[in-house]
Amino acid sequence: MQPDPQPFHLAQINVARARAPLTDPLLEGFVARLDEINGLAEQSPGFIWRWTDDPPAWIDPQLLINITLWRSVDDLAAFTYRSAHAELFKGRKRWFEPPEKAHMALWWVPAGHRPPPAEAFDKLTRLQTEGPTAAAFTFKQRFDPPTG
Repeated sequence: MQPDPQPFHLAQINVARARAPLTDPLLEGFVARLDEINGLAEQSPGFIWRWTDDPPAWIDPQLLINITLWRSVDDLAAFTYRSAHAELFKGRKRWFEPPEKAHMALWWVPAGHRPPPAEAFDKLTRLQTEGPTAAAFTFKQRFDPPTG
């Protein structure tokens, strides 16, 4: 395998608190498409990695978390807003409680790094408390990868 010529990758976390447990009929439409949408992400241009471990015990079981790595902000935006994922995104109010604060954060990591949940939640908290910075940002206020 050739080394990745890109020194930094885009990490992202998004969280959503389900209105009910995943086994509840209320979430049936969402749960039925999870494998499809995760597979679509994995086949999307620019996708690198997705966290697939069981959630740590300190995470609320109704809080769904997604941590992924992408080659660029544009690649992630294309998947998020211009693929079948957008259908689920539009239906989120049926399945998830409205977020009270930022529910997604983006940040750059060295190529090869796989951010664990603790790091990802730290970035989300940082965005919530400091607003967008190079350390944690949003689609609307983007930052370029580090230069060195």
